[in-house]
Amino acid sequence: MKNAVLRFRAMALICGVLSLILWFFYMPAKYIFNLDRTWPEMVWITHVHGALYIFYVLAALQLSVKMRKSMSGLIWMILAGTLPVASFVLERKVVQQTS
Repeated sequence: MKNAVLRFRAMALICGVLSLILWFFYMPAKYIFNLDRTWPEMVWITHVHGALYIFYVLAALQLSVKMRKSMSGLIWMILAGTLPVASFVLERKVVQQTS
């Protein structure tokens, strides 16, 4: 289970940081300041986050099976990856539960 926790922690932190970048830098630049036409090289963030979110979901699925979480627990783990701060909070909570 140690490896599953490590994989989940890594993916939660990576997806959380990319989500923070998306929510607080990329999206305001695109929708408020209309910089998407003059700043097209930043689109890679969306592609990288989308691809890594798949691995986050797989890590959450593996960890929830190993921790014998309920279906609602699994859904909360997956949904935590969609909000920037929630993945950090859940990562801390999982580490405390498995320690």
